[in-house]
Amino acid sequence: MSANKTRDFSSGNTTLISESTRIVGDLHFTGNLEIEGQVTGNVLSSEGGDRVRVLPTGVVTGDIHSPMAVINGRVEGNIYSSEEVHLVANSYVEGNLYYVLIEIEKGAQINGTFVYQPNPDDIKVLENDDIATSNE
Repeated sequence: MSANKTRDFSSGNTTLISESTRIVGDLHFTGNLEIEGQVTGNVLSSEGGDRVRVLPTGVVTGDIHSPMAVINGRVEGNIYSSEEVHLVANSYVEGNLYYVLIEIEKGAQINGTFVYQPNPDDIKVLENDDIATSNE
């Protein structure tokens, strides 16, 4: 099952971090977020139904908090998903996965633990106070 066939990234607002872009700091988004460049900081969804996709050239150094995450690039941090995580064949994750549903393609690499949390309310979400504390 291909990520492109099962997930509709064409609906809603889409933000693109292009390949030549580098962001330092936490990134808060709504809708769809596609990362081709580099993000050093946490990637935080604002509401349910949001989706983040790390494309093959994309690198995230920080935690990802999003209902849906499709990883086809590199993530050096934890992934917290209240709906679904999809690890594409070329993905590399250095961190833990907190998930409700997960799909892993042959060739995906992860160096961390898988934590199944069937109740989406149990998924750890960083609050603004937690983010400020972790940056001090």
